[in-house]
Amino acid sequence: MSRHLNFHHPGSRSASEKLVANDIETKAQQRTIWITANRWLSGLVSVAFVAIGCGQLAAAEPDVAPPEPTVAQWHPLNPPVADGPVSVHATFDLLSISGINDEAEQVGISGVLTLVWKNANQSFDPAQEGIREKVFSGDFQFYEVYSGWYPQVTLANTAGEYDTSAVVLRVQPDGTSTLSQAIDAVAKVDLNMRRFPFDRQRLELVFRIFGFDSSVIAFDDTSSAASTNGSFTKVPQWSLRKIHASMGTLDASESIGVGPASSFVVAIDVKREPLFMVRLVVVPLSLIVMLSWSVFWMDRSSVGDRVNVSFVGILTAVAYQITLVGIVPNVSSVTMMNAFLNLSLLIMCATVVVSLYVNTVDRHGPIRGDRIDRRCRWLFPLSYIALNAVILILAFFFF
Repeated sequence: MSRHLNFHHPGSRSASEKLVANDIETKAQQRTIWITANRWLSGLVSVAFVAIGCGQLAAAEPDVAPPEPTVAQWHPLNPPVADGPVSVHATFDLLSISGINDEAEQVGISGVLTLVWKNANQSFDPAQEGIREKVFSGDFQFYEVYSGWYPQVTLANTAGEYDTSAVVLRVQPDGTSTLSQAIDAVAKVDLNMRRFPFDRQRLELVFRIFGFDSSVIAFDDTSSAASTNGSFTKVPQWSLRKIHASMGTLDASESIGVGPASSFVVAIDVKREPLFMVRLVVVPLSLIVMLSWSVFWMDRSSVGDRVNVSFVGILTAVAYQITLVGIVPNVSSVTMMNAFLNLSLLIMCATVVVSLYVNTVDRHGPIRGDRIDRRCRWLFPLSYIALNAVILILAFFFF
């Protein structure tokens, strides 16, 4: 019996299996793409339905403004909520004036700055807390323990020194807070030296709210200033006349990025005591000038003696000017003292000119020289007095 054996080539079997596998893989990829597309389409439809529903709901509801934050919702580190700017009452008590620098136009002061404001966020129940008021005394308790907001006040016209040596904060049950700070500062002031040594000056300390403009925090109109101890406010050659306060605004947009800030201006009116300069300069130099007029009574033939007397007076006036360099303020403006010194020097220089002129005219006869001397005996004193009066009038009425 014959047996038929079927033999298949290995290469043909491998090709058919690959075709079947590729067909299965292609169908699987198509099925995956179809499922993914259905999911995306279902998601888009769901989003569209949700958007339409939200739009209809928003259209049905009226526009309602978001609620304003209440006092309880406001952050304790922010300024308290108020209708308008937060009112801060300021009081400055001047304790001492350490000195007034005429040349640098600076004044050193020590005082106590007190600020009072109301912050409902800091209110408390005395029965629950067991105290009538909260007191934070010293740097540690105020800067580390106290966690509420407080107005920061700086000296706008400081000359580089502004130190707080002591601080105490008192908080009442209704939230009324009182902050007292002892300050030592050097302020830059504007001095008008044209009437020196009969001048009066207004020394201004400009305090301002730092970090907030006047629409948020402002000093109230009842803020005041006072001097508590007259013995410590005395400065050599100066006397304190009065001290008062005023409110205003200060443009601080360039320095801290906000609008005009509320300012609290403390004005200290002082008057210079002129007796020191009068007895040191005015009286001695006036006597020297009057002595130089003695040449008009001297013999005209001794012209050398007359000129020597005049030159002694001139050199004395120059020596006075050199001596007063460390006493008279070195300022660019012309003061009354500068005008007086220059006038005295010019008057004595004029006596030299007159003496030389009289010696010249005496060569043609003594009559004309006698006439000039007699006129100069009253003309020089009157001119000296009149010109000093003009200096006084110009200084007090035009400058």
